[in-house]
Amino acid sequence: MESRPVPALILVAVLVVGGLAAGFIASQVEFERPTPKVSEPQLMDTDAIPGWATAPLPDFTQYSVVSEKKDAFFGYLFPRIALANLRIQAARDYLEQLSNKPELNEEERKWLTTRATRLRVDGETTEDLVSGLERRMHIIPPSLVLAQAANESAWGTSRFATQGNNLFGQWCFNPGCGLVPNSRPAGMTHEVEVFKSPYRSIRAYLTNLNRHNAYQNLRERRLALLNENRFPDGINLAGGLQSYSERGQAYVEEIRSMIRVNNLSDYDQRQQALSAAENPLEKLDALISDYRDRFSN
Repeated sequence: MESRPVPALILVAVLVVGGLAAGFIASQVEFERPTPKVSEPQLMDTDAIPGWATAPLPDFTQYSVVSEKKDAFFGYLFPRIALANLRIQAARDYLEQLSNKPELNEEERKWLTTRATRLRVDGETTEDLVSGLERRMHIIPPSLVLAQAANESAWGTSRFATQGNNLFGQWCFNPGCGLVPNSRPAGMTHEVEVFKSPYRSIRAYLTNLNRHNAYQNLRERRLALLNENRFPDGINLAGGLQSYSERGQAYVEEIRSMIRVNNLSDYDQRQQALSAAENPLEKLDALISDYRDRFSN
């Protein structure tokens, strides 16, 4: 497991809005703390997510055929990645509504400042906060998420994945917040974060890429694609992961290779289709049903 900087927003009318330590990691402990409840028009409470989203991690060691293990791994993760991205997109839609209002009420300001705090956006005015959130609060292509999850969790079989639902190697720094790495150097105090479910790990990872200074280049790459009316792709955004691993560019090329070899860009197209669909949750439910039919024991 390598060191890296470490590391949440919803379907309109259906879902909700709810540094580097040792040179490589930032804590995202606050992600597992309760988020203040803020009521918003047409957005439901942050707990209103599908029951399947928080299902436990399957035992991927049961698959002896590599292709079957990969299909099971990607099939389990993609709906949860897509859901997390859809939450972000819904929050962006709500942010756009707020940006068009001449004045915000108390609840709307509270929502805005909560989001800004979470994504480390500074600003004295509503315009500043909206502008900062527009740049940081956006989806991460599933191809990138899937490749990093496979790489960092040994295809969902690592100790941190199976015991802590941690798919991306996120660190934390409060004693007892996670699992102590067996190879932790003397004098180091970090632990590997424990999450309630793999879905929570995904949300924390997305937030980490969207807010940490180490991934400014990744966000700039995404913005450039969006300005060209292009959907962000994992091959391009992987170039902004230089700081995720001590291996730097070699790590970037390994993630890109995993995306290409496993045809993960197909999942970016599926995310794009879901983002444009009128009934994305129904489509995700169908994916879950199909997954259970194919991989249930």
